[in-house]
Amino acid sequence: MPEAHYLRKGSPPGFPALVQQFFTEYLVAQRALSPRTVASYRDAMTLFLGYSTEQLCKPPMTVQLTDITPELVLKFLAHLERERHNSVRSRNLRLTALRAFLKFAGRRDVTALHAIERVMAVPMKRFERPLLGHLTRPEMIAVLGQPGAGWTSRRDHLLLSLLYNTGARVSEIVGVRVVDVVLDGAACVHLHDKGRKDRSVPLWKSTAAAIRAWLNANPDLRGSAALLPNRSGPPMTRCNVAQRLALAVDRASVDQPGLTAKRISPHTLRHTTAMHLLQSGVPFNVIALWLGHESTNTTHRYVEANLEMKTKALARLEAPDIKLKRFRASDDLMKFLQSL
Repeated sequence: MPEAHYLRKGSPPGFPALVQQFFTEYLVAQRALSPRTVASYRDAMTLFLGYSTEQLCKPPMTVQLTDITPELVLKFLAHLERERHNSVRSRNLRLTALRAFLKFAGRRDVTALHAIERVMAVPMKRFERPLLGHLTRPEMIAVLGQPGAGWTSRRDHLLLSLLYNTGARVSEIVGVRVVDVVLDGAACVHLHDKGRKDRSVPLWKSTAAAIRAWLNANPDLRGSAALLPNRSGPPMTRCNVAQRLALAVDRASVDQPGLTAKRISPHTLRHTTAMHLLQSGVPFNVIALWLGHESTNTTHRYVEANLEMKTKALARLEAPDIKLKRFRASDDLMKFLQSL
C-alpha cells in the first residue's frame, strides 16, 4: 500500500506505514538482512498482530503504537509459551523482533517514544543452555564409515565427510555448488553463510580426493550444479541430510553402541568439528572464523562444554593437602536452626 495513504502532511507515519517501512526500507534496503531473518521477523509481527487485535478488539490497520503496552507484550509472550508451546529461546526471538521494530518506530514517531521505552524494558527470559552434544573421535569415524560402490553410498560418504571437515551448517552444505570447490593448489570450499557472510574452509587431502572421485564419476556435475544432488538432480534438502545421517548412525551403532544413547542431528556434526578442533589445540578465535560465528561468545560455549580439557587442566593443578575435620554444630547454632 502506498505510504501516502497513511501520512498526513506534518504528522508522524501511522502504524501500518511504520510496519511497511520497517520491513522494506530498514530490514531489506538498509540492513540487507538475509531472507531467513526477514521471514523470522515477519512471523513474529504476524503472531503479535494476530494476538493483539483479539485483545484490543480492533483490526491491525487501526492499531497505534501507544496501544502496545508492556502488559500486552507480556501477555503475548506468555501466550507463546503456554498456548503455542514455544520454547524460551523462541519466545526471546519474538521479543527481539518486536524490540527491533519499536526501536525503529520510536525514531520516526517521537510522540510515542515514552510508551515505546516502557515496552523496551520488558526483559528477556533466562533459560538454561543445554550442554553441546558432540561425538567422540571413534564415534565420528564409525559414522563416516567407508564409501560403498553405489551412487547414493558415495554421495552420503562425501556429504558426511564435508560436514565433519568444514563444520558447516546443513543449509551451507546443501548449497555448495561444483564451482564453489577449489581442488587445485590449496584445496578449499566456499560456503555461503546464512547471514550473507561467505567464508572459505580448507579441505583435508582425503576430502579433496573424495570430491575428485565423485566428480569423475559424475561428469554432468559442473559449474553451478549442486555438488550433492538428490537422484532427480536438485540439491539435497535438510530432511534428506537428516535421513541419511540417521542411517549412517544406525550402521555405526554396531561398533559404537554409545551412539544409541545420543540424539544426533546434522548440527551435532558441527559441534563435533568445533570440539575436535578445540581439543587439538586450535585457538577458539580461529574456530569462530572456521564456523562462521559472528561473535566469539558463541565459540566459548565449546570451551564450557569440553569436560576433557577441564579435567586435564585440573590435573595440572596440585590439590591442597587439607585434612577435613568433622563438623560439630555448637549449641547456639543448633538452637538457631531449631527456632526457624
